[in-house]
Amino acid sequence: MFSSLTALSLPGRKARRLAAAALVSALAAAGVVTGAGPAVAAQDAAARGQGGATATIGGLKTHGLAVIHGADGDHEVPAGLFEMSVEGGGTLQTYCVDIQNPTQKDAKYQETPWSGTSLGTNKDAGRVRWILQNSYPQVNDLAALAKKAGVRGGLTEQDAAAGTQVAIWRYSDDTDVEAVDPQAERLADHLEKSARDLAEPAASLSLDPPAVSGRPGERIGPVTVRTNADGATVTPPVDATTGGVRIVDKKGEPVTSVTNGSQIFFEVPEDAAAGTADLTVQASTTVPVGRAFASESRSQTQILAGSSESTVAATASATWADRGPIPALSARKNCAEGALDITAVNKGDEPFTFELLDTEYTIEAGETRTVTVPLPEDRAYDFTIRGPAGLEQRFTGVLDCRTQSAALADTTRPLGEPAPTEVVTPTPTPDPNLAETGSSGATPLIGGAAIGLVVIGGAVLLFLRRRNER
Repeated sequence: MFSSLTALSLPGRKARRLAAAALVSALAAAGVVTGAGPAVAAQDAAARGQGGATATIGGLKTHGLAVIHGADGDHEVPAGLFEMSVEGGGTLQTYCVDIQNPTQKDAKYQETPWSGTSLGTNKDAGRVRWILQNSYPQVNDLAALAKKAGVRGGLTEQDAAAGTQVAIWRYSDDTDVEAVDPQAERLADHLEKSARDLAEPAASLSLDPPAVSGRPGERIGPVTVRTNADGATVTPPVDATTGGVRIVDKKGEPVTSVTNGSQIFFEVPEDAAAGTADLTVQASTTVPVGRAFASESRSQTQILAGSSESTVAATASATWADRGPIPALSARKNCAEGALDITAVNKGDEPFTFELLDTEYTIEAGETRTVTVPLPEDRAYDFTIRGPAGLEQRFTGVLDCRTQSAALADTTRPLGEPAPTEVVTPTPTPDPNLAETGSSGATPLIGGAAIGLVVIGGAVLLFLRRRNER
């Protein structure tokens, strides 16, 4: 987990890693099929679908020590609060809920629904939130906290942070762990026994849905704003690149600011050529305690313990055309299924067809459908779906749904060290009836190491054949 954590060896990890590697080979052969129309700059579906705060982890700031009791012996680890710097301004304090994954240095994190993390399949996730709300730093009167927990001699900040983290781990990771300091251990026991189930907190800012489609000459939407901020600003598309598209309310009045529950629309001129456009909503607010933060570089999952006034943002897109398929695409990680859920809406008068993982999907005219794409654990994915009107939707990220990572099978590597990750990229699918397909050639850099996985031509068929034989 942390930079000073020694290597752990858990039974079955090697087998899990080999199984994941086999899935990577299959996923690498995934093609993307497009409709007609020229491609434009790729848009990051993951960022659009999430919304909220984006932050960079700065390291462990306030901590004590804990001991993990495992099958291979006891391991002493630091336990406590991390600090994150928010993109656009602000600071977050977090605890980890992924003890056996490494923390990547300077990893970027995105506010994420529980369903996109290991918390989504954890029946005790609500108890973790209770601990956060009833302990340090939300309760910063350490004398009162010590009295309530029955801790004689009081608590230091380090004791409070360590005890809180240990209590969280017992629910988030189902781990046999205890604090080294007796005061911290007493606090951990109190929090574990007192914890009650609480609901997941709402996002600091989200747009629902994050992608819409329609025809020129009409207001396309609505897109509903969900936020705990008092107000937010709207940045409309740039007229020079979108042909005069405006952001308006349901009455057609221009919109530059919104509040929770506001509905906004893309107003597209009747003579506009087929195209796409984005809008961004931004606000300043405190992020709700208990929100999860996940990294696209497989750095360990975090959960929010405290927030300053911070910048949060969300993006929505619109696609329009006067005829043919008119798709809108968005994505959300689904840890319950170990998959990425891609929601496709077709507001056109013809079917929209695309292909993923050797499976062709057709979204009929007027249909909304969610496609569940299975993905291997702890492996970067990167694929693109292109469509008419210049639509080009890129999906990138890492599915990190298990607290015991299959990537930790290499027991010679300290857990705090960055680990290279294979990047799953699609290859062109030759089909004379469909437009050219593919993905960006960008390969994520993880801990300074870049591993690109490129599969072309006959290799694609070979990988698909091997997967089908299994």
